[in-house]
Amino acid sequence: MTETRKYRTSEYDIDEMFLERWSPRSFSEKEVPENTLLALFEAAHWAPSAFNFQPWRFILAKTAEEREVFHSFLYEGNLAWCTRAPVLALIISKKEQDGNVIRSHSFDTGAAWAFLALQANRKGLITHPMTGFDFDKARAVLEIPDEYNIEALVAIGYQDEKEKLPEVLQEREQPNQRMPLENFIFNGKFKK
Repeated sequence: MTETRKYRTSEYDIDEMFLERWSPRSFSEKEVPENTLLALFEAAHWAPSAFNFQPWRFILAKTAEEREVFHSFLYEGNLAWCTRAPVLALIISKKEQDGNVIRSHSFDTGAAWAFLALQANRKGLITHPMTGFDFDKARAVLEIPDEYNIEALVAIGYQDEKEKLPEVLQEREQPNQRMPLENFIFNGKFKK
């Protein structure tokens, strides 16, 4: 039994990778080798998308200077833990293609993020997605055109000991469970 299995159980038989992936906050400052990092984005770009538009884009911060720019639009609660992460990736999605609205741009980009997160886990890395940042400031600072939607920011790196986190976060540094399937699957029509 893995450490994660002490906290997570599935109702049905699924691949362990889904239970093993979680979002720790304690990052080591160890750099991620370029080939390892690019393998995550290689996996992401194989995600399915409507009409194969592949609307996802990733803006990376890998150097101390680049990360400092990203830190400028992060909210304090996330700054408390993610400043040690060696890579930050802002995920954005292209909203139109050839003048046509891509209705599934966020949905498709979410699939790319999921592929990235699972590949990271396979490579021994951790990821922690967040929306706790100033979206407008991120757009301005990173010069993101209006035709792109800002989706989320992800910290990427190697896991470190939870004791390196602020005390208030140490107790939360463990995998969490999910609600039962019956809470979000409806047969025939929506039910409250």
